[in-house]
Amino acid sequence: MKNLEGQVIIVTGRAAGIGGAMTSELTERGASIIEVDLNEDAGKEKEASHPEKIAFLKGDVSKESVANEAVALAVSKFGKLTGLVNNAHASRQKPLMGLTEDDWALSMNTGLNGTLNFMKAAYPELKKTKGSIVNFGSGAGLLGQKNQGSYAAAKEAIRGLSRVAANEWAEEGIRANVVCPLAFTDGVKQWKENFPEQYEEIISKNPMQRFGDPQEDVAPIVAFLLSSDSQYMTGQTLMADGGDIKLR
Repeated sequence: MKNLEGQVIIVTGRAAGIGGAMTSELTERGASIIEVDLNEDAGKEKEASHPEKIAFLKGDVSKESVANEAVALAVSKFGKLTGLVNNAHASRQKPLMGLTEDDWALSMNTGLNGTLNFMKAAYPELKKTKGSIVNFGSGAGLLGQKNQGSYAAAKEAIRGLSRVAANEWAEEGIRANVVCPLAFTDGVKQWKENFPEQYEEIISKNPMQRFGDPQEDVAPIVAFLLSSDSQYMTGQTLMADGGDIKLR
């Protein structure tokens, strides 16, 4: 399937994990990717696997300058920008009373602020191409999951930000949607080790009785939102979670 042929998309965060899975899936569908991450080894490895289609940029997404640099790289290397996937987000799992100022800043800076930085930087180019933005929310925010205060707060703020962008930017042809994944990533693996009872509780209540695979289960939903197949969708939250949460 080549439904993203000719598209140029920025993907932030985790050159391994969901970010890496999305990069692989999107390139298989014909897109060229600017991959932004702090993990240089993983990023360079992914770039080397498809040098004509993938360009890696090492950078901290919480910095406005990195967002501007990513957009400039997309235009200089591939001629345009048609899509943006804001996947990057770092956080620490702690009870509310254990959260420090640094914990809060880490989640807000890499998640919420990083998402806004890239949306604002990409806007002029996406306006030209009538492009699509895919931001990442989380069931942790929708459910108020224990030990996820800073992460849940940032994810729900990202959903609110995405709805505002959907309303403000629709007249320019820019769409903004949100995906909430339930995928077995390195971060989830660490969380499972720290909070095994919560992990088992989620599995037991999930209709499909499993966490999703980043590339097989989550990346195709992101690809759909980036493609013309979803051209009449904006401001929506799609749950890529095996039926765990059913939005009303």
